[in-house]
Amino acid sequence: MSRTKIFLSLAAAAIVVAGGAYAVLRTDVGTIVGLGLSEPAKAATPDPAMMAMPVPVTRIEKRTIPIYLEYSARAESIRSITLQPKISGYIQKQNVTDGADVKEGDLLYTIDPRDYQAVLDQARAQVQRDIAALDYARSNLDRGSELAKSGYIAKDTYDQRNSTVKQAEAALAADQAAVRTAEINLSYTEVRAPFSGRLGRNQAPVGTLVTVGGAPLNTLVQLDPVYVTFNPSENDLAAILKARARGPIPADVIVPGETEVRHKGELTFVDNSIDRSTGTIVARATIKNQDLSLLPGQYVRIRLAVSNQPDALMVPQAALGSSQLGKYLYVVGEGNKVDMRLVSLGPTDGDQVAILKGVSENDQVISGNLQKIGPGMPVQPLPPQQQAAQQH
Repeated sequence: MSRTKIFLSLAAAAIVVAGGAYAVLRTDVGTIVGLGLSEPAKAATPDPAMMAMPVPVTRIEKRTIPIYLEYSARAESIRSITLQPKISGYIQKQNVTDGADVKEGDLLYTIDPRDYQAVLDQARAQVQRDIAALDYARSNLDRGSELAKSGYIAKDTYDQRNSTVKQAEAALAADQAAVRTAEINLSYTEVRAPFSGRLGRNQAPVGTLVTVGGAPLNTLVQLDPVYVTFNPSENDLAAILKARARGPIPADVIVPGETEVRHKGELTFVDNSIDRSTGTIVARATIKNQDLSLLPGQYVRIRLAVSNQPDALMVPQAALGSSQLGKYLYVVGEGNKVDMRLVSLGPTDGDQVAILKGVSENDQVISGNLQKIGPGMPVQPLPPQQQAAQQH
């Protein structure tokens, strides 16, 4: 066989193999087309309902809210005194520890009472002696009275006996006063709390000689209630006075680092003149401090409820967002799509804030998943039961 014939035979075989492969390939493609998998657009287009982001929503609450004026303030003690001894002597005992909370009448310090007890005993003995002298003088006067009527003694003698009785009565009265003085001085050896409050640092250790008008023993401050003093501006004064004319103004105190109001009271004092240099006036509220957590000099915030705002549209503060254009809310718009509303804010009340402009009472405000949605995106508002389940 010649080389030419061999070449022609190999070429013919290659053509047959290529034709068979082409037929198989067309058959497989037809099968794929028949299955509908050759349309990538259809495979990449999911159901729009499956893309909707489930979001919790809240209805706008329409109610009356209090209007507050809020200020920086300082707590002050209503009574703050220095404990001074009323007598001289040595400190015998400190009956309570430094910084202790005490009640009115509690024994704080004891001064050595022995000298004052001796003076009291002496005064009482003098009273007993004067009582005996008075009894004798009265008996002598009674005998002289009968003798004077009979003329057996001179009238001058009778008058002397009468004078002796009166002198004895006066001496007894003086001695009884001396007893009361000695009792008072003895009572001063016990230094007691004149009111309920908290002690400071002890300044007279046991054994210290204290004197009247000398070094103090300690300090005592009243902690319940306390004053909270602040300085409203003259622009707020009209609103405060108007509210005060209607009745007591409630006052709430907020301690730095806390969000809940634990101390309440009412406005009790507004000064009678405005400071020309600052344009403010001194005002003061009396605040209950039953847990004794407010201390004199402590910085706090105080707010006064001066009026009410009716029909305020309230939404959770957590639903607010911020942008370069200002504060906004996401609401469920037409077709369950996100609608962004720029809003104007009013006063706050707890964890809610009043919306002055931008929403209506019937809007559904989106209150969760805010980082996962944007304007125009489809959303699926969750029913209340699912919202409660997500919160727990």
